[in-house]
Amino acid sequence: MAQSTVRNSSSIRYEADEHPPLPLVAGLGVQLAVLCIAGIMLTPAIVVRAGGGSEEFLSWAVFAAVLVSGVTTIFQAVRVGRIGSGYVLLMGTSGSFIAVSIAAIAQGGPALLCLLVVVSSIFQFALATHLSLFRRIFTPAVSGTVIMLIAVTVMPIVFDMLKDVPEGTSSSDAAWAALITLVAVLALALKGRGALRLWAPVIGVAIGSIASVFFGFYDTQRIADAAWFGIPTLAWPGFDLSFDATFWILLPSFVLVTLVGAVETIGDSIAIQRVSWRDERAVDYRSVQGAVNADGLGNLLSGLVGTVPNTTYSTSVSVTELTGVASRRVGIAIGILFLLVALFPKLIAVVLAIPGPVVAAYVTVLLAMLFVMGMRIAVSDGIDYRKGLVIGASFWLGVGFQNGVIFPEYFAEFAGGLLQNGMTAGGLSAMLLNGAMNLFESKRTRTTLPYEISALEELQGFIARFVAANKWDSTMAARLEGAAEETLLTMLGEDGDEGNERANRSLALVAYKEDNSVVLEFQSTGSDENLQDQVALLRELKYTESVEEEVSLRLLKKYASSVRHQQYHNTELITLRFDESSVRATGI
Repeated sequence: MAQSTVRNSSSIRYEADEHPPLPLVAGLGVQLAVLCIAGIMLTPAIVVRAGGGSEEFLSWAVFAAVLVSGVTTIFQAVRVGRIGSGYVLLMGTSGSFIAVSIAAIAQGGPALLCLLVVVSSIFQFALATHLSLFRRIFTPAVSGTVIMLIAVTVMPIVFDMLKDVPEGTSSSDAAWAALITLVAVLALALKGRGALRLWAPVIGVAIGSIASVFFGFYDTQRIADAAWFGIPTLAWPGFDLSFDATFWILLPSFVLVTLVGAVETIGDSIAIQRVSWRDERAVDYRSVQGAVNADGLGNLLSGLVGTVPNTTYSTSVSVTELTGVASRRVGIAIGILFLLVALFPKLIAVVLAIPGPVVAAYVTVLLAMLFVMGMRIAVSDGIDYRKGLVIGASFWLGVGFQNGVIFPEYFAEFAGGLLQNGMTAGGLSAMLLNGAMNLFESKRTRTTLPYEISALEELQGFIARFVAANKWDSTMAARLEGAAEETLLTMLGEDGDEGNERANRSLALVAYKEDNSVVLEFQSTGSDENLQDQVALLRELKYTESVEEEVSLRLLKKYASSVRHQQYHNTELITLRFDESSVRATGI
């Protein structure tokens, strides 16, 4: 994929496909593993205890969760076939499933939970396969809103961790430990250079932990009591195949949470692409599909081995931006460390011994960065009053439901408490509002053309009819015709398929008005080159092997106000946008 020349806002030291020194890879792997392993273990612990599960199943569920997280984190990094994003996307247990998972264990036992997790994972694979069909629902505005709401959902838990210290500990000591950690992380991140900046998070946590030792609430006894090596007693619950009424009542809730979790994964996979390259690139939606597939694999494995479902952890996005190291080798290192931790209870104890105030201080920094990243994604595709309404209304609905202030007497128990989670409630609101917004769009004119050079004549006729129906002048007609022709020629020029392969393909074209703009959408099967990147590359292009191709791209850039190229497996979508005011101003 070609690169654009728009500089990334973050300072990237190692891109996704580069190879940092092994000590740095290991160090960053340890950093992310340490920061997230506690959350991975705590989620199944909360679910099993609240649902009334046995201690044997609790130990097994925690062990299985860490194991599945390691396997799927590696899949995300290495991208096996269509499974995995090819980026550092840490996988772990999903807090969104806490409410429905507790209900499943309480009403049907762990065997029912396993069956529901496996069945709901099928919907995630289906979503990944047909993601291009849902592009008008899972937009940057929706994904960005969900990411912003992650901070809203998690911050109450983080603030509670500030008080998570042994009984008898002074609240002022806990406050000092949190403050020392926060100051250390911020000072090193803002003022540190080179290696010091890379190690800022783990150094800050270490300084806070040392301070906690002096304050007397670092749990060294937990470490002393833990065994060095071992696995828990096998407590796999199997599957409840009775398919009784409880299964059918809970299944819609599990599917809904699974799809909302997929929106979070979509947002995370878009975000990690934006912070993993020195030069900004168009989003590769094949990578997004791979991320959702890996998420689905995590859910499937979680159900098969008997634990709560997986999801991507947005922490990896924040840490990547903070450290400037995006090499996928870091993701492999994290996965391996998770697998090792699952086999060494002593290591788990070391992580769990880090005091709550120390962890809370650092996670606050990460969530602040994540919130800003969500804002940038939400407006990355441009913003008008409709998109602003979707983002604003969905965000505040999420905040309201998270805080239980929106008619709790009606919604508190709805679908097993589904709407008590702000990310779930806000994500669903964003999808529904975005879908409703699409219903009010102007009428779309469609046609299907053969995928060959002879389609130019039909293409010109289609544009002429569209222009005439909207009563535009010859200036707009010339601009639309020129851009459409250059897009078709560029697509045909990139595609090396010949004969029967090309004859079996077709090109769908949609034209419509959107506010003060005119939009043309070309949809066909996929190619390896991204047209959006190629157009952006012309800003500094000094030499090209094909003068004809450069001229075609320059004409396309001149005709269209913006070019967006979304690439999926077996499908590509090129969207050209024309601002009516610029057409009148330039007369082109």
